[in-house]
Formats: sequence, structure tokens, C-alpha cells
Amino acid sequence: MRIVGRSMLSALKRLSVSHQNQTILARSSSVRSAQRNPESQSQRSVHSQFGTMSLPERKPFTPDFFFRQLFDGESSTYSYLLADLKTGEAVIIDPVLEQAKRDAQLVKELGFKLKYAINTHMHADHITGSGWLRELTGCQSVIAAASGAKADCHLKEGDHVDFGSHVIDTLATPGHTNGCMSYVIKEQGCVFTGDTLLIRGCGRTDFQEGSPKNLYENVHSKIFTLPDNYRIYPAHDYKGQLESSVWEEKRYNPRLTKDLEEFIKIMENLNLPYPKKIDASLPANRECGVYDIPKE
Repeated sequence: MRIVGRSMLSALKRLSVSHQNQTILARSSSVRSAQRNPESQSQRSVHSQFGTMSLPERKPFTPDFFFRQLFDGESSTYSYLLADLKTGEAVIIDPVLEQAKRDAQLVKELGFKLKYAINTHMHADHITGSGWLRELTGCQSVIAAASGAKADCHLKEGDHVDFGSHVIDTLATPGHTNGCMSYVIKEQGCVFTGDTLLIRGCGRTDFQEGSPKNLYENVHSKIFTLPDNYRIYPAHDYKGQLESSVWEEKRYNPRLTKDLEEFIKIMENLNLPYPKKIDASLPANRECGVYDIPKE
């Protein structure tokens, strides 16, 4: 028994020495690797850091909510057709006169009943399609009372616009114009910002009662206080981007991430050209576009 015990002890010692040698070799290999590539560890740290900066998870649209983004190429305007798939009631936000027949046809093909044609503000770069859509579909036109434009329904902050079971909450966000409103659908996690907040930009403030101070304060106090994962849908984009988020604009908007004083300086020195269609658009939009409907 003593002989067997000594053999086992000898074997265990040999295994221990072998394991220690392997550990030393492994550590030596790691040191040599780090010496050959001293940045490898820091790169892993950087990748790990960027991994924590993921976009906030967006709320999926509910199954009964219909969303369709439409585009007018001449004015780079986005219109939004929204509907309740259970009741068929629909609204359209920021319709364009030249696209009214297209939009009415789409509503008909999808079997919807257009309830409201809603404007975020009195546009200067195109004539609203609200008036023509009212003739084509029987819908009602909607705009903020502060805009000074005619409409079937005038809104003030806190009013609600419903279609089917869905509800649009209204935020007064003047600054681009006095009558700018942003429309929030909480259940869907989205906000329609008109020209107040654009993707990596904002509406100009050098005409139509514009005020950079008002725009800045309204964006920061009313839009940037919405949940980070809310989708942002603007009235225009000139670079082909379709949407943004509150999280993105709070971090990457080159104007609105500045302090108020610097933002005002930026807006007062844009030196933008006079809007091409403003002389025709503003008078027409004050009348809801009804006097500019093409005669067929």
C-alpha cells in the first residue's frame, strides 16, 4: 500500500508541474500577443462602449393602426395618411393640393372614410390640399386657430382629434409660424412636427411671425420632453430621410443641441432665399386652398 501511495503522489506531482508549465506558456503567449497588438484591448473597450449606445427600442404600431407616408416631389412635403383598420376612419396630415386626387384615390382604394384633413401650420411653400380633399371626400379641414387660416375646425393646445379608437393630442409649437402645432399619438409612440422640428434641422424663422426663441423653447419644453423612443415625422425633408426620433434629435440636431443664444445667432444668419411659392401659397392657405382647386 505504501508503494502504491508513493506512485500516486509522484504522478500527482508530475501533473501539477505540467499544469503550471501550461499556465506559464499561456500567459507568455497572451503577453506576446498584447505586445504585437497593443491596441487590441483598447479596441475591445471601445466596441463595448459603443455597444451601450444603442437606440431606444421603439413601440411597434398596434395592429389596428394604419400608417402611410406620402411625398410631394416639388415641395419635398411629407403627408401622412393614418387610419383605424377596425372602423375605417382616417385622417391625413399636411396634404398638398397637387396630390389631392392621388390621396383621395388611395383612401377610396383602401376602403377608408376620410374624416379630417389636418395641417400642422399655414404653409408657405405649397398650397394645402385640404380644400380639394373636402370636395372629393367630404372630410373636414383642420388647423390651429392661431394660424389665422379658415378651416372647418380650429384647434388650440390640449384639444384632441379622434379617428376610430385612435387619439391625436395637440401641442402648440410656434416659432416657425404663430400657428404651428405638433400632433402626438401616444399609443403609437410618434409625433408629427410639421416644420417646427425637421430631421437634423428646423423650420426657418425669418418670416411669417417667426421667432427663433419661441421655436427653441417649444422644441425643448414640448417635443424633447417626450419619451426618447418616440418617432419624429416632419412635414419636409430635402435629403431623403423618412423619419427620426426624439433620442436622435436631442443628440445630433446641429442647431437645437446648441444653447439658446447660439441657436438665435444661427437662425438670424441663415441668409435663406425668399420662398418661391410664398406669394401664392399664403393667400390660398388662408382660405384653406378652396379657391385654387383646379377646374376639371
